[in-house]
Amino acid sequence: MTTLTLVQGDITRQHADAIVNAANSSLLGGGGVDGAIHRRGGPAVLAECRALRASRYGKGLPTGRAVATTAGELDARWVIHTVGPVYSPTEDRSDLLASCYRESLRVADELGARTVAFPAISTGVYRWPVEDAARIAVEAVRSTPTAVEEVRFVLFDERAYEAFARQTG
Repeated sequence: MTTLTLVQGDITRQHADAIVNAANSSLLGGGGVDGAIHRRGGPAVLAECRALRASRYGKGLPTGRAVATTAGELDARWVIHTVGPVYSPTEDRSDLLASCYRESLRVADELGARTVAFPAISTGVYRWPVEDAARIAVEAVRSTPTAVEEVRFVLFDERAYEAFARQTG
């Protein structure tokens, strides 16, 4: 059975087998969590992302999919990159958001990861309302069969932490 834990803080400071990156489709870094993971992980993360772009993902990683690289200088073995959907008030993209969590757990299982740290995917510049994102994330993790022993949601601020606490409570 997978244990869900919540932490308020910086995901790049977590010790876990795998840290999930809320990546953009280019895999080449950006703002928010993505930029922070690339900066703290160092050049090895970017080098593997560039290799993925040059091989399997020439057009970028599709929304809702996940792929792993080294964690470089992070206190983890791997970074699992997943591309969340941009929130739309007129189109239901919740299955794509749930897919980010399911696909990340699938990749974690392939790697043999037992602890996985997730950010609140799509709640930053992609503007997904944090209450809804928390509901989707927790439902997706709870309903996905996995050998991962601990899923840790690492929330950047108190508002996100409280939203996830209401869903796990």
